[in-house]
Amino acid sequence: MSNISQQAILKSLITIASALVCALLLFTRIPGMEIFGIRPNWLLIWVVAWSSQSSTIEALVAGLVLGLIQDGITAPYPTHVIPLVFAGFIIVFLQKQRFIQEDFIFIALVTFILAIIAETFMAIQLGLIGNQTFGEIWVYYKQVALGSAVISSLWAPVIYFPLSQLWKP
Repeated sequence: MSNISQQAILKSLITIASALVCALLLFTRIPGMEIFGIRPNWLLIWVVAWSSQSSTIEALVAGLVLGLIQDGITAPYPTHVIPLVFAGFIIVFLQKQRFIQEDFIFIALVTFILAIIAETFMAIQLGLIGNQTFGEIWVYYKQVALGSAVISSLWAPVIYFPLSQLWKP
């Protein structure tokens, strides 16, 4: 095999492995990695990193696949597909508008906002399922959304920068 195809295969394997590691990190409790029992949304962080370096279709497919993986290893209701696909779309849109910058503050800020939006999608789905009222969900949602946004935005640069260096052409 040529050197170029070996590099492409290696990059593909690292990409798949990094996505699977992020999926497995959803269930890993590492000391100091939680805020009020809320862990980072690793798959959202991965979708942000991937989408900032990819096309619209690739970002949407990544959000779809990782959402289905998360639904498969947790519960399908509420679905994680919608927030992850939306996050991929927003990142590609910002990239095409030249809003994406290569600095960790911007990536952390975008991840913070998208984590809140993702938790909002989840809360709306929980309300529509009907097991709880929107009032009950709202009380819990505030803590989860803020905790998830803070911890995910803190970890986003740690995931983003090594992977973005790998994915650069």
